Amino acid sequence: MKRPGRAGLGSLAALWLLVLGSLLGLWTGLQREREQAAEQERRFPAGTAGRRQPQEQRGWGRGGTGDSAPDSRSEGQGESRGAQKTFRALLTLPAAGDRGEPLEGQKQPAEPREGPGQSSQPEPRPGQNLEPGSREPPAREAPADPASAVQGGIFWSQALEQQVPPGFDPEQAASWLETARAARVASLERGGCGRSSNRLARLSDGSRACVRYGINPEQIQGEALSYQLAELLGIRQRLPPMALALVEARGRQWGQVRDELRGSHWAEGAVVSLTQWVDNLTDVVAPAPWRSEAGSGRRLQPLAAGELGGLTQSQLVELVQWTDLILFDYLTANFDRLVSNLFSLQWDPRVMHRATSNLHRAPNGGLVFIDNEAGLVHGYRLLSMWDKYNEPLLRSVCIFREATAQRVRELHRLQNAASELLRLYRTHEPLSGRLGFLSEQQAQLLQGRIDFVHKHILHCKAMATSL
Repeated sequence: MKRPGRAGLGSLAALWLLVLGSLLGLWTGLQREREQAAEQERRFPAGTAGRRQPQEQRGWGRGGTGDSAPDSRSEGQGESRGAQKTFRALLTLPAAGDRGEPLEGQKQPAEPREGPGQSSQPEPRPGQNLEPGSREPPAREAPADPASAVQGGIFWSQALEQQVPPGFDPEQAASWLETARAARVASLERGGCGRSSNRLARLSDGSRACVRYGINPEQIQGEALSYQLAELLGIRQRLPPMALALVEARGRQWGQVRDELRGSHWAEGAVVSLTQWVDNLTDVVAPAPWRSEAGSGRRLQPLAAGELGGLTQSQLVELVQWTDLILFDYLTANFDRLVSNLFSLQWDPRVMHRATSNLHRAPNGGLVFIDNEAGLVHGYRLLSMWDKYNEPLLRSVCIFREATAQRVRELHRLQNAASELLRLYRTHEPLSGRLGFLSEQQAQLLQGRIDFVHKHILHCKAMATSL
């Protein structure tokens, strides 16, 4: 038998080397994948997928299209579905009662899911305006004189308050509310107003409104009562005008959009809220006093007169509005604004440098407090979970608008917060009877929180006097 020659042996050896090389490459690739998987598991163990909580940005119009407007919740581009396992799931906790019967020809839907929307906000570059809506860095502004910003030790000066941009004019707001209640809904569009169950409505007079359909009725009730409480505190100009409406597919107001209603999964007879659409709103990042303290992991320190050095006039003007916001959110136990950012620090240490949920800036620079459905009814039901964030936030404020403090003092002195809120609610909201009012326990909680805020203001005054 003929033995293989040298050429044959060389070919055979080359083939074996090729096979061995392929096996070695395959083994190396598998080993690298195992190492990457192990590192991923080490950094993000099971149950913590969602490194960052997705922002829910309320879209009351920032210019741009409905789909890109800020009230679209996003699962987050580049984020896993696990990111939805955050505090926002608490907005879906069931409460007593249901939404009623579905509309004619409509199947009862499963619990609504969030619709598509924007990805999470990018972080601002150093030295750039923290407002994502701004394209150019602002001109450098000289620090203001802190002594002229405060009077009486704990109150913003009248001169500073006069520089706060005006909010929603009361007469114009009343006119819009009257028009919205009487107008027919001409069209309903998806996108631009948050959850996929909400709609952007075009009214017969040409104006637009966000129509919010609560996952449960207490959210719409909380939105309506928070709006009236803002009036009681003298800060309603910071909230967009809001009215309630009754969904009746065959009624005058909704007759033109009967087909759209069938696809909306809204229950016949449900109460929804109509909120005025506002164009060209931009996002807002928490001011430096809260951003630096919370981001560092240190306990929030009280913002007092001695802490204002180095701040510019525009920063002081914004702080005036923020102190009202924090007081308002404490009274309503609203966990769906700055509290949500504080909660998210556990997995996103940079969250305080990102947009604050449900807070926007109008073109004139004034802050707009939107989407207050987590306040009062829903927030009071979850006090044990969220007060560990809301209370430190309140304690971090030791400067107030004097008019707001006076309202709190009167409500404390007369012990009539709930009865005054009920009076406003019944007077200004024709559908108040459809949703009902606070329970006796919730009314007591409201008065208790009023009393706590009053006590805190007195504590701040005593501290300022002792300096």
